[in-house]
Amino acid sequence: MTSPHTVTLPRAQPRLLPRLRYHWQRLTQSPTTPIGILLLLLCLYFIAVPVVALLLDAVQVQFGDERRAAAETGTWTRYYVLRTLFSPVADSLFWQPLWHTLRIAGGVILLSLSLGSLLAWLITRSQLPARRWFATALLVPYMLPAWTFAMAWSTLFRNRTIGGPQGWFETLGWQPPDWLAYGELPIILILTLNYIPFVILLLGNGLRTFDAQLEESARLLGARNWTIATRILLPLMLPALMSACVLIFAKVLGEFGVSYLLGLPVNYSVLSTSLFRSIELRQSGTAAVVACAIMLFGVLSLLLDATLLREARKFVTVSGKGGLCLPHRLGRWQWPAFGFVSCVFILSVVLPLSVLLLSTLMQVPGRFTVDNFTLDFWIGDKLGTIAETRGVLFSPNLWRAAWNTLWIVGSAALAAGLLGLLIGYVVVRTPHRGLALLLRQITFFPYLVPGIAFAAAYLTLFAEPHGPLPALYGTVTLLVLALIADEMPYASRAGIAAMLQLGKEPEEAAQMAGAGWWRRMLHIVIPIQKGALVTGILLPFISGINGLSLFVMLAVPSTDVLTTYALRLIDYNYLQAANAVVLLVCLLAFTGTLLTQRLTGTNLAQGIGN
Repeated sequence: MTSPHTVTLPRAQPRLLPRLRYHWQRLTQSPTTPIGILLLLLCLYFIAVPVVALLLDAVQVQFGDERRAAAETGTWTRYYVLRTLFSPVADSLFWQPLWHTLRIAGGVILLSLSLGSLLAWLITRSQLPARRWFATALLVPYMLPAWTFAMAWSTLFRNRTIGGPQGWFETLGWQPPDWLAYGELPIILILTLNYIPFVILLLGNGLRTFDAQLEESARLLGARNWTIATRILLPLMLPALMSACVLIFAKVLGEFGVSYLLGLPVNYSVLSTSLFRSIELRQSGTAAVVACAIMLFGVLSLLLDATLLREARKFVTVSGKGGLCLPHRLGRWQWPAFGFVSCVFILSVVLPLSVLLLSTLMQVPGRFTVDNFTLDFWIGDKLGTIAETRGVLFSPNLWRAAWNTLWIVGSAALAAGLLGLLIGYVVVRTPHRGLALLLRQITFFPYLVPGIAFAAAYLTLFAEPHGPLPALYGTVTLLVLALIADEMPYASRAGIAAMLQLGKEPEEAAQMAGAGWWRRMLHIVIPIQKGALVTGILLPFISGINGLSLFVMLAVPSTDVLTTYALRLIDYNYLQAANAVVLLVCLLAFTGTLLTQRLTGTNLAQGIGN
């Protein structure tokens, strides 16, 4: 029995459930950190892990090489490194392609800087006639795939030393020599035309913001134009010039299409084509060593660019007061300068596109007679060609490749844009700076890896079942995943830049009104940042439309996109249809660029011409 003096205390309520409810409410109100951790795990798996797998392939025995490596599959080995760098075949596998790559990069840098610097000065600092129009027109090659120009060059200068149809000049009675039709010289010239707009963009912005008072002061002290150019302009523009050099070198490292079209016919290999050839021959270990070398050069070049960017902050070219920047009078050089700029535009835009278009209308290349022109290669039927027997517009292969392009590139671009905005949100909003730093760095990593090497990394990892994913080679999924990862540097930087401009006040007000995180994202963050989201989607879309090096490694005939479909037509020597497909790619890329500028209110030429 209970004593009458016994006091019954109230039973203590369990505290676990309220604590869980409290933490769940906090998590749903601000789940930034958990989402950031999930995004970091996804980025590590789809960006870092493929690259690590590629590195491991270079030092582990691959299936089928046990006898040559004298070791079991999967064991550590130096065989591939020694074979690629120090064996009797190392010269053709690595050292000669490396030497060719360096020669091409040096020639492209020299020519593009020389011509691009002059063009940038004429557009920004002189009274060049129609300079506003040229400020935009000269950037058109920047919107087009580099291998477009290689196709036009091949149409004009190809000879039948390697077989196939005639080029225009050969039809007209002159057979171009091999050194002009193929190899180093045309590759350098074509890449120069493609990268001149890159120099104009980098140097033009520096020249536009340059303090004109420095120039005027030197002129008042009696300095001549040459002295001003070499003693004032050049030193202050040196960081921009060096940055252009480094970035052009990084781009040349991963350039595949031009070297494939104009180099391989005469066995002129660069690092990217050597990598492609090793993978075609199923020499995955050797390919991994070459890919690692390309990655190493790419990382070093971009680290050098980052160092130059820090040094560039010491060069202040915009004063507090500013100065009136009057364009220079060209005097008697006005019309020669206009002719020079016009020639560059004709050679880099008008001539290549015109050649490609006319080639699709000619039965015999280069014969300019009325009876030789036809629309058969566009809309014809029962053609005597091997690859296609109908015009490209009636070919189911074209429309399947077009659908694959829109579906694959569109899905990847949409996913990259949404992920980029979400990553930007986490990087800016999370209280954990370490998480933000890791996300920034890991999403930028694909920019350090040339496309051909990144594709090789994906081929290495996902050609076989790996983790929760089955073997993906030959599937659309592999192309979408690779393209999302490859475009994350652009999408994530667009998202980070946008979120840095959005204060916390709109979200805090909505949170005080009881809106959860999903509601705040759907009704506040995304509507406010729709311009950045559009940019983060369209930029990867345009890049994917133009892309070749990533798709050429991963696509199979059933997953062909327009670029790989055009390449297969070239392999069949059906050049009229290939050129038609290339023109369609150019149209999509150019239209996408204009649409991006229209929707975002930006202009590639903004800041170059006044």
